[in-house]
Amino acid sequence: MTAILSAHPIDDAVRNRIQTELDAIEARRDVKVLFACESGSRGWGFASPDSDYDVRFIYVHKLDWYLQVEPQRDVIEMPISDELDISGWELRKALQLLRGSNPTLFEWLDSPVIYREDATLASTLRALAPGFFSSRKGRWHYLAMAHKNFRGYLQGDTVRLKKYLYVLRPLLASQWVDEGRGMPPMRFAELADVMVRDVALRDEINQLLAVKMKAGEAEYGARFPLIHAFIEQQLERVTELPDYKRPEGDAIALDRLLFETVQATSH
Repeated sequence: MTAILSAHPIDDAVRNRIQTELDAIEARRDVKVLFACESGSRGWGFASPDSDYDVRFIYVHKLDWYLQVEPQRDVIEMPISDELDISGWELRKALQLLRGSNPTLFEWLDSPVIYREDATLASTLRALAPGFFSSRKGRWHYLAMAHKNFRGYLQGDTVRLKKYLYVLRPLLASQWVDEGRGMPPMRFAELADVMVRDVALRDEINQLLAVKMKAGEAEYGARFPLIHAFIEQQLERVTELPDYKRPEGDAIALDRLLFETVQATSH
């Protein structure tokens, strides 16, 4: 079968600009950025020429920040500047979200576009992540996303084309979970290559991707009939949950990782 189209265009100039922005965040906030990746359509593999760069990062403070009685802000959000959308989570917050099986964090760790990475932290997080993945929570997260985008953007005869992918991707991710495959991959092509078995549907998805990668983010067009029918059929599936396995992650390992990372970066 024909492979699903995929591309991750990151210009060297943009990559250098992102590094400069991360350096500036470290200097202004007195933090250390341990991990930074692309989280949006450029990471998913179907960016438009005018797509933003959605940079997401994990950072750590010095030791004294963790020894204050009052809770401190644990998110850094930069104003969107031109095409850069940059925000990050403090390490303890990120580990709490990992323990809570946050699907977004799993996607960050699987991003094919990495801007910065502490090798020890990243490898440890990736090793721990499968133990905290909740198939029940992941499935509902992706199905809710698919329903929301379908109802909001794909009801007319003329539709916003990129929204097909914002429905297809979470829909295929939920099916990936239902088949017991664990954490869905971030890249759309990896999902579709496994989950889309109908040749005609694959061809139409590739037609959509070819248009999306050349057109602007706001491009509208006529419905893609096979894709539209597939989405409607899948969203009408019975929603009874299989007997999913509960997460078995080691919370003590997260405490140890937080302690060791803060200690190492405070010297």
